[in-house]
Amino acid sequence: MTPRLLATSDLHVGHRDNRAIVEELHPRDEGDWLIVAGDVGEQVEDIEWALGLLAGRFASVIWVPGNHELWTSRKDPDPLRGVARYEHLVTLCRRLGVHTPEDEYPRWQGPGGPALVVPMFLLYDYTFRAPGTHTTQESLAYARGTGVVCSDEFLLDPDPYPSREEWCRGRVASTSRRLAACDPALPLVLVNHWPLSREPTRVLRYPEFAQWCGTELTADWHTRFRTAVSVYGHLHIPRTTWQDGVRFEEVSLGYPREWRARPRGPVVPRCILPAR
Repeated sequence: MTPRLLATSDLHVGHRDNRAIVEELHPRDEGDWLIVAGDVGEQVEDIEWALGLLAGRFASVIWVPGNHELWTSRKDPDPLRGVARYEHLVTLCRRLGVHTPEDEYPRWQGPGGPALVVPMFLLYDYTFRAPGTHTTQESLAYARGTGVVCSDEFLLDPDPYPSREEWCRGRVASTSRRLAACDPALPLVLVNHWPLSREPTRVLRYPEFAQWCGTELTADWHTRFRTAVSVYGHLHIPRTTWQDGVRFEEVSLGYPREWRARPRGPVVPRCILPAR
């Protein structure tokens, strides 16, 4: 066996059957790394349980937040919101030995490397607008009219930012500066919960949901920066696609009703490097 850089996302361990899948996740080689690209769960205790379990098994675990980790719900005994909640999760990860978007980017030296693994937290800004709309207000109104509205509208607080759009733009600006400072000779594995371009959202059953799926500000990042692979989740449509010669990997597990309907069942985790 040789070490692999693996990835998964959208584990949603609040669901009993998903929790059982996570309990069975083990490395094949003692040198395996695991990327967890967001939506581990909604409650801090569930996130801590899953990441702690995985960090104890894999040589390295790299986490980025999804929208569900950032929800503030009445069921969660931890009332932190917005940036404070994110920072609390970063502190938790550091205690567990898990890499976050706030840490130095780890360097993968195994098969398919060397490559820099870049965990990012970028959010979305409603620029993947609903069909036929031209402003955020029109796009949101269209979604409300169809009844397809992301729960983030009620549970994801941007505090202290005035809006999720502003939080997104702040994250994009700071991350772009960090990427520009990376060694241009070293390929990057870009990891974000939301896809970096709109293309992967074209297959959504409800296209109006795309506005909660990313930002046009990152549409050229896979070519602007030397990208080997772009890893994301969120859409619950695990697959491999290519854009401009760059491999995009959607690595989500998804909800039980979704992975049960797939011919191959739950494929967790997916191999990122070496290329299959």
